[in-house]
Amino acid sequence: MSDVARIAGVSVSTVSRALSGASGVSAATRAEIKRIAGELVYTISPDASRLATGQTRRVAVVVRDTETWFYYAILGAIEPVLRSAGYDVLFYRVSSEAERDAFFDELPARRNVDAVILVAVPLSNEQVERLGDMAVPIVIAGSWIDHYTSIHIDETRAARQAMNHLIQLGHRRIARIGITDPEGDPWQPDAGRDAGYRAALEASGIDFDPQLNVRMEFSLDGGARAMDQLLSLDEPPTAVFAFSDEVAIGAMRSLRRVGLHVPGDVSIVGVDDHPMAELSDLTTVRQPVREMGTHAARLVIDTLGGNTVEGNVELSTQLVVRGSTASPRGLQWRS
Repeated sequence: MSDVARIAGVSVSTVSRALSGASGVSAATRAEIKRIAGELVYTISPDASRLATGQTRRVAVVVRDTETWFYYAILGAIEPVLRSAGYDVLFYRVSSEAERDAFFDELPARRNVDAVILVAVPLSNEQVERLGDMAVPIVIAGSWIDHYTSIHIDETRAARQAMNHLIQLGHRRIARIGITDPEGDPWQPDAGRDAGYRAALEASGIDFDPQLNVRMEFSLDGGARAMDQLLSLDEPPTAVFAFSDEVAIGAMRSLRRVGLHVPGDVSIVGVDDHPMAELSDLTTVRQPVREMGTHAARLVIDTLGGNTVEGNVELSTQLVVRGSTASPRGLQWRS
């Protein structure tokens, strides 16, 4: 840093401010310092920066899995925003309650990150209480926890958008395929969509049938098994609202394997607008997943920069009608 300052004819503190992006340095001076630093192949020492600023320049991103589209899409949006701001990203996958307990036990003790982004991770009440022990800013993406900065959609409204579409088509026997956490910890997105499902039925005077409200693990196979369970009923549904597009595509696969047609025999609606949704001609409720990740990363940057941030950011959803939904056979329009 001293070499850069000597060649540029400025103080070491000016070099520090220019390379860290701090204010108080003109654009021309900043550009010249960066040019000289580049010629000298100068790199900032992370350990020295940590001692000087008290920051690690690292952010932890905690996800339930990295295989489901929602999670890897949101990760793909978070990482470049943080990296462009000079932060390294540490990914933590916490698929089980034991892994979540280990994360909460170990990360606060190591104090090796400046902030944490939790992406739609199901948490027990005890784990929620332990969030406050982490002593770093926390942003919740894809769900919400009281008193923490969060970026999410209105899950109940998203469910009602899907359900109202099916009800307006004339369906009355509508099933829901939800998801379950193996340890039984609350999963807010599913709880919100369940509430929207029930509210839409009630508003339309349709009785809730618990046999039509099934839950399986969050996967294609889970969607297929749930559909098999629904088809075994004495009176199967004429329409299905699935937790996600991947679950919906699994349900569609099960229907086609037994010779049933979508939407001729059963209509299907998902949530997300997964890239495969358009290829599968799947009606879905689009949520802005990548925007959610980008926004979460910016909230972290603003918080670490000392700026005031919104405590609860809600993004809008949109019904996208494709070919997987139609009126029940007896109600289809005739020319």
